[in-house]
Amino acid sequence: RPDGDCIGACMAMYLYLIKNCPEKKVYVYLDDFSPVFNCLDSIDRIKRPDGLKHAHDIFMCIDCNAERLGDSLPAFEGAKKRINIDHHITNSGDGDINYIDPSASSASELVFDCMDEEKIDESIAKAIYLGIVHDTGVFQYSNVSPKTLRIAAKLIEYGFDFPKLIEETFYQKTYVQNQIMGRTLLESVLFLEKRCIVGHLDQKTMHFYGVNNKDMDGIVNQLRYTKGVDCAVFMYETEPLKYKVSLRSNGVIDCSVIATYFGGGGHVRAAGCVLEGTFHDAVNNLSKQIEKQYKEND
Repeated sequence: RPDGDCIGACMAMYLYLIKNCPEKKVYVYLDDFSPVFNCLDSIDRIKRPDGLKHAHDIFMCIDCNAERLGDSLPAFEGAKKRINIDHHITNSGDGDINYIDPSASSASELVFDCMDEEKIDESIAKAIYLGIVHDTGVFQYSNVSPKTLRIAAKLIEYGFDFPKLIEETFYQKTYVQNQIMGRTLLESVLFLEKRCIVGHLDQKTMHFYGVNNKDMDGIVNQLRYTKGVDCAVFMYETEPLKYKVSLRSNGVIDCSVIATYFGGGGHVRAAGCVLEGTFHDAVNNLSKQIEKQYKEND
């Protein structure tokens, strides 16, 4: 599921290309995303990657590994030129051209680097800013660098309402989103000598509240804010005995190592994967990998 950085980076690149290369046919493909991102210009031009048939001269894979492209993978593999832009340390560099920088705050920051600043307009700047905001937790996370803040300063000079953008896409939650966050926090459990915390939602609970994966934003971060906790885990059941897992840490635990072990990926402080089995099976498996890191760090 594309997050704010993925959507911001992809839309910024799309808007930049259609503005500066009007003679070219440009398409943007993304899976379903949260409606909070509908504030971006031309967001309605996003296409689902179902059954891509025509060949592409250039295919850009942004903010992910090629293996995570899903239905877009055949189009990526069949393109004449493949470009991969990403900041995930787990990216294996599957493009003909790879711009991968794990030190960058976001894919959106890297997309900005690829552009001629004089050819950026307000719509492009807004999309890049949104992406940076979402992958830095509104500039709170350790991935923020002086360069990140300098880029953000340049972007807000284009005049879009950046406080409104942050409020409506990052902080604002629906009533039911607040309900399920409260439910998750109330039923969360500390483990590994109270150094880690886990919360989860099963399908029965999700059906009761009428929520889906788009309503889960922010829960794992709220768990991470628990005092004394090094690592937070949030998981929700996507189908019987199958969980989507999000991991967050304060840096003591390397989330990317854990996620990669289970076939996922991400960053040191934020990563994700999918686990099969019961909730207790999932917690036990994660606990073993987290505990392994504690022992290695001692």
